[in-house]
Amino acid sequence: MRVVGLMSGTSHDAVDAAAADLTLHDEGSVLRLAPHGMVSAPYEPALRRALAAALPPSPTSMADVCRLDTGIGQAFAAVAVRADRELCGGRAELIASHGQTVYHWVSGGRVHGTLQLGAPAWIAEATGCPVVSDFRPRDVAAGGQGAPLVSLIDTMLLRGRPGAPAALNIGGIANLTALPATGTPVAFDTGPGNALLDAAVRETTSGRAGYDEDGALAARGRVHTPLLRRLLAEPYYRLPPPKTTGKELFHAEYLRTALEGFGTLAPPDLLATLTRLTARTVADALRPLGATEVIASGGGTRNPVLMAMLRQELAAGTALLTSGALGLPAAEKEAYAFAVLGFLTLHGLPGNAPECTGADGPRVLGSLTPGRRPLRLPPNPARTPVALVVRPG
Repeated sequence: MRVVGLMSGTSHDAVDAAAADLTLHDEGSVLRLAPHGMVSAPYEPALRRALAAALPPSPTSMADVCRLDTGIGQAFAAVAVRADRELCGGRAELIASHGQTVYHWVSGGRVHGTLQLGAPAWIAEATGCPVVSDFRPRDVAAGGQGAPLVSLIDTMLLRGRPGAPAALNIGGIANLTALPATGTPVAFDTGPGNALLDAAVRETTSGRAGYDEDGALAARGRVHTPLLRRLLAEPYYRLPPPKTTGKELFHAEYLRTALEGFGTLAPPDLLATLTRLTARTVADALRPLGATEVIASGGGTRNPVLMAMLRQELAAGTALLTSGALGLPAAEKEAYAFAVLGFLTLHGLPGNAPECTGADGPRVLGSLTPGRRPLRLPPNPARTPVALVVRPG
């Protein structure tokens, strides 16, 4: 089945669409993924400004939410049409849309709800394909964190690798999945990946830049140890997994509060400190799990200063590589992951890893919006695949 996976992460800068052929093998125990590449498009500036203005802790209105749901749905639809045309030759059979997370309701260590915008009807109407969307709420309703949902795909990819492998995604928020040498897989959000870094760049450049390109600012700075110490005192880091977080916690106002009493820091020093914070919190989360290799993906992998700091912080002997080594380019992995989740849903198979999210058990995720043709579901496989193998298309 040819599937397009759509993704926009917590950095809310662009919509990514990755296309793949997905087939079951070995009596359904192995899912084979043949990648066809990715297309990406930034949000239109007005839409991105409206989205940023509506995110916590800013107030918003139901009218704003409605407009965003439509605008984001139309943006996702446009990228899906491109992906079908440019990557699938017009033969896409299914679209899987993560949507844009705008709120993750965490209180008392539990997730009570999660909201992703991007009405799937616009995607179904534009492409003619059925659309699986709204993946996270079912896991939350079953008592889970609703994240990181990629943990199922990570465990399928990592299974069989030597030692204690871990997958790391550094987006706006960083998350990991680890397969310890003994025991069950573990997955959780480690803290701010790029969230505070991006907030600091926007603040210090008055919005002229949105991120520290190639880590250039951080490379010129020195870590401000007292600020780093204050930031590391954040209680979230000491919570036991499963746990998730988001920009509801790590946002510009959070950073302003942390800076109180330190005067005006030079932007390079601030960026160096925040880059060290991300590297330190990721390494601190991995260390108790005994990770022997870390396979990284996400936008943070394009920051050489962050990757260098992460190598310094990881335990001695822990290898750091990117998901490209497994056949999924670092920038594309999450979009492929949601293509897999959509495939599983259409086939009536669970898409969560309850040992990672904390859900009461395996659940079929998402909602299905029919395309233009009569909806015909494929037969349910006899078993859920336990391994994901990437093979060139």
